[in-house]
Amino acid sequence: MKPEMIQKIDAVLDRVKDPESNLPVAQLGMVNRIRYNENRQTLYIFSEIQTHIPRCATCAAIASNIAFTIIRDLEKELQAEFPDLSIEFI
Repeated sequence: MKPEMIQKIDAVLDRVKDPESNLPVAQLGMVNRIRYNENRQTLYIFSEIQTHIPRCATCAAIASNIAFTIIRDLEKELQAEFPDLSIEFI
């Protein structure tokens, strides 16, 4: 990836916050890695956001809602920075 692209991705990860703690996604380590496929013009986001859902049904519903919010915000911000690319969460 070009340095400019890395800087934009880092800025997005700093901007998107966990609504519960208000800490940036970058600081919480919610994104494991990001890959760019130039041929497909796609950013692949490798994340474990949804793997930490508790067993309690009520807690799971709340955690899933928070995870959905983070993924939605992250996708929105990445799309704003890279309007010509597809964004895929893995």
